[in-house]
Amino acid sequence: MLRNQRSRFTLPSQGTYLNCAYMSPILKSVEKAGILGIHRKRNPLAIKPLDFFAETETLRSLFADLISCREANRVVVIPSVSYGMANVVANVSLRRGDRVVVATEQFPSNIYPWQRLCLDQGGTLVAVAPPDGAEQRGRRWNERLLEAIGQRTKVVALGHVHWADGTRFDLKAIRQRTREVGALLIIDGTQSVGAMPFSWQEIQPDALVCAGYKWLMGPYSFGLACYGSFFDQGKPIEENWINRKYSEDFTGLVNYQRDYQPGALRYEVGEHSNFVLMPMMVAALQQVVNWQPNRVQDFCEQISARAIKRLREHGFWIEEQERGHHLFGVRLPAHLTLQSVREKLTKKNIHVSFRGDCIRVAPHVYNTASELNTFASVLIES
Repeated sequence: MLRNQRSRFTLPSQGTYLNCAYMSPILKSVEKAGILGIHRKRNPLAIKPLDFFAETETLRSLFADLISCREANRVVVIPSVSYGMANVVANVSLRRGDRVVVATEQFPSNIYPWQRLCLDQGGTLVAVAPPDGAEQRGRRWNERLLEAIGQRTKVVALGHVHWADGTRFDLKAIRQRTREVGALLIIDGTQSVGAMPFSWQEIQPDALVCAGYKWLMGPYSFGLACYGSFFDQGKPIEENWINRKYSEDFTGLVNYQRDYQPGALRYEVGEHSNFVLMPMMVAALQQVVNWQPNRVQDFCEQISARAIKRLREHGFWIEEQERGHHLFGVRLPAHLTLQSVREKLTKKNIHVSFRGDCIRVAPHVYNTASELNTFASVLIES
């Protein structure tokens, strides 16, 4: 069992941070890597051509290991989810009446690109809402998604868990259904990868896109994506020198190349060799891989079990089955309002997020059962 990891962070002694889904605190090791990166950039003489590539290859291997992908050259560095999704959308064509299926109230970076594609090409964006009522809500929402995927469906774009309340989507069943109708499966793994097991080999999506500053514990403006074989001959949204074949040879850069680097590397953002953020992301992933997502899940389940049980006993709703343990939504009984609860949590210096009609709670390895129970007590006594 994973032990509490608070000593690896510089968190204030006062206050309770249950909000990793908003932004992770920075690890001491990641902070150190960033400072060393700044120091290295002070002296460009110390930066050799190989340094533009070596750390990126290390990062690819770490992320491929994390998501059980056998081909590290499918992993690319991106600055944001919107960038990663833009590369996807640039290589998808719709005919009038074709459908893109999403879940309602997804994070905007996995909605706006599909809205634009449908507007430009005459497609239809189908947003599948959860069922009314709390009884087996997650299971029935998954059933609705499967029912929405038909012969005119060309793309299904989802998170592994819903970013607002943690509902887990059955990606294995959805992948099977998309194969039956010939649709692409595009996953936003921002709110799951790093804290919840994800297997590229098992799910075999067409693309997985992740921001780095949440459950991957990395810096802001740095993320990772993995593109499947559908995109191998596609067109990237930018043309940069480092993604072209033979770019490692600085003396030959003016011998312009038609071909890209192998695999999915054509989709990597320019200047991905960032000498400050890159070592920070490497240090973060080294720690995440060491923790292991299944152990993070077990830890979060252990510290939140009692608090969740108490909340349910007092009329609060939390998804029973279809959710992860690192992120869950709490919906209030009728006599409470989100505003009144927000004020009491703020007064107690307890940090969570409010998304839609629920409180989003996102503990991690630096939290304790006592902190979750204090959170529950504030809600129960409201």
